[in-house]
Amino acid sequence: MTKKEEFISLYKENIKRPGSDKLLSYIMSDASDFFDAPCSTRFHLSYQGGLAEHSVNVYHCLKAYLERERVKDVYGLSYSDETIAVVSLLHDLCKMNFYSVDYRNAKNADGVWEKVPYYTIKDQLPYGHGEKSVYIVSGFMRLSREEAFSIRYHMGFSGTEDSNLVGRAFEMFPLALALSFADMEATFLIESKK
Repeated sequence: MTKKEEFISLYKENIKRPGSDKLLSYIMSDASDFFDAPCSTRFHLSYQGGLAEHSVNVYHCLKAYLERERVKDVYGLSYSDETIAVVSLLHDLCKMNFYSVDYRNAKNADGVWEKVPYYTIKDQLPYGHGEKSVYIVSGFMRLSREEAFSIRYHMGFSGTEDSNLVGRAFEMFPLALALSFADMEATFLIESKK
């Protein structure tokens, strides 16, 4: 199963709320490059399809984290399969239609100059990172407050947000902290090895 197929399967299996079908149709449409987009310009999964792969990786990391005995019994975290899928699969929708391919000169293995493609940022909706994902999702379906804050603050303390706001969001909405953990695990432990 490809990552695109896995993403679509996880989405359809778990996300049923009103408007979710329209959001998935948009993600799959020609107006979106979600399944072709990289996840970054050069840091992790900077290749075609990287964004969908990252989203699936974050889903699995979040699901596994929330299934830990300590997380359930000591921290008392429990979320529906739908909420888990919503925040993990959709946290980086802000990267859809965000990158473009450009070319630069580089020497090949034989020392000959050639044009090589690379990803660059072409932000057509400069609305921030997490908040842009919340904005896009909210145009199609309703998010709970915790889902919205989780997506908004999924970058945790590594983003450009005021650290006091991040800490407060994590205190108020534990799912935001869990999603941030899952995003970092996927990025730094799973995807950095590729």
